Amino acid sequence: MRFVHVEREGRGARRRGVAAAVVLAGCGALLAAGCSPAGVDGARPGGSPPGTAAGAGSPGPSGTSGSSGSPPASVPPARGAVTVAGEVAKGLESPWGVAPLPGGDLLVASRDKGSISRVAAGSGTVTRIGSVPGVSPGGEGGLLGLALSPDFASDRMVYAYFTTEGDNRIARMRYDERRPAGQQLGAPDTVFRGIPKGLIHNGGRIAFGPDKMLYAGTGETGDTGLAQDKESLGGKILRMTPDGDPVHGNPEADSVVYSYGHRNVQGLAWDGDKRLWAAEFGQNTWDELNLIEPGANYGWPEAEGKAGRPGMRDPVAVWKTDEASPSGIAWAQGSVWMAGLKGNRLWRIPLSGTAPVAEPEAFLEGKYGRLRSVVALGGDRLLLVTSETDGRGSPEAGDDRILTLTVR
Repeated sequence: MRFVHVEREGRGARRRGVAAAVVLAGCGALLAAGCSPAGVDGARPGGSPPGTAAGAGSPGPSGTSGSSGSPPASVPPARGAVTVAGEVAKGLESPWGVAPLPGGDLLVASRDKGSISRVAAGSGTVTRIGSVPGVSPGGEGGLLGLALSPDFASDRMVYAYFTTEGDNRIARMRYDERRPAGQQLGAPDTVFRGIPKGLIHNGGRIAFGPDKMLYAGTGETGDTGLAQDKESLGGKILRMTPDGDPVHGNPEADSVVYSYGHRNVQGLAWDGDKRLWAAEFGQNTWDELNLIEPGANYGWPEAEGKAGRPGMRDPVAVWKTDEASPSGIAWAQGSVWMAGLKGNRLWRIPLSGTAPVAEPEAFLEGKYGRLRSVVALGGDRLLLVTSETDGRGSPEAGDDRILTLTVR
């Protein structure tokens, strides 16, 4: 019999570095920075099982082929490296979603406050720009993912995924920097509503894809049957227009459901060939990194990890649940980078096409606590957001933080 529990974001052992800049795995020069009870982190870096490739030649969401085609021009090395280049901001409360602005500043969502703040590049000054009306924080819900409109330069629209008293929904707000601080967000225009909510498993990550469509990862709220129910929006990846309408070419007409059979999706990222990847919380045994294909069934609750069930897609890589609890992911330098909450570490999954070229490799283990979001900035640069102040961490002076990383 299965039991339902929270997101496995228990408190892990934490070891602070003595220097502000931490160098790992022989990196080069530093760059200037502009659901279960608590568990003990006993895993060694790189100790998770090796991933396996998705089916050769299977079409990705953009119509590109899988690993049976020509290999990429550059295959990432079996071993990577991470340098903590600096600290962008500190003293943040329950940060969740983050969206880089043109020019280098950041927008950051506070899950529990229901507010969005701007972090100035270089100085790290944090200025609240406004709150999102109707946010109802509680459990794993609140103000979650952020994304900028593909036409942000002209429309100034900020999209937010958040929990209300009755559902999870997505709204957009105009950001007007000419208005006084704290009042710079316009009234929310709800583009999509009715995503199931719960104390647990609210999903929450949103992102615009290479096709300029809006994708959202949702959770099954602890009601496992929702994941296999194609009529439910819970336990899905959704694909919609910026106005919240179903996209022509979705698996089913008049439906925003893009893939199903998910437990709790909090990570979305596209690789260099426009294939969509998603990170997903398992329950008791395996967390997952999945290659997402339209209309595919990812197995929950009938399968967890690499089950080999007919009609269901196995993950490309898996982790023991104490080693991961994956939230945000990003693509950089030929690898998927995955933030681990309970695992207190950043995972690297190097890929050639859709096939891992080596076992997943862990960095920053225990140094900054729970890790919530990771964002690609281009080239070898990533942003990393910690998550020690959301009620499940062990916050220290300065938490929560946003760090800049250089990676390979």
